[in-house]
Amino acid sequence: MKQLIIINGPNLNLLGKREPEVYGNQTFEDYLNTLKSKYNNFNIDYFQSNIEGELIDKIQEVGFTYDGIILNAAAYTHTSVGIGDAIKAITTPIVEVHISNTFSREDFRHQSYISPNAKGVILGFGLKSYDLAIQSFI
Repeated sequence: MKQLIIINGPNLNLLGKREPEVYGNQTFEDYLNTLKSKYNNFNIDYFQSNIEGELIDKIQEVGFTYDGIILNAAAYTHTSVGIGDAIKAITTPIVEVHISNTFSREDFRHQSYISPNAKGVILGFGLKSYDLAIQSFI
């Protein structure tokens, strides 16, 4: 059974409450249960942190043992050289995911320190972006 992990960055713990017009009304935990049921041939782990160093630690921890990482680093996507370097240092493939279309938002969100070392990038499809990322590992 393939081992995947979804790693979410800052403020994604507020899904379902935060800016529902952008991020929707569903909590990530509820959506994660849907994904686990749909893809029961995968072992899907989940980690969320608002702290950059904890995200780097988790990437390093799973970066040589998992079959795939689905990473939504949120705002750190556009600011964290450290997360970008952590991704470059590991062998596990990463799919970068964003709920919103970052290119339709503020200019600073058009830069990603993750994309250059990602297997692919999926953005703008709401929570369905995570579903599409899982499909990329099939």
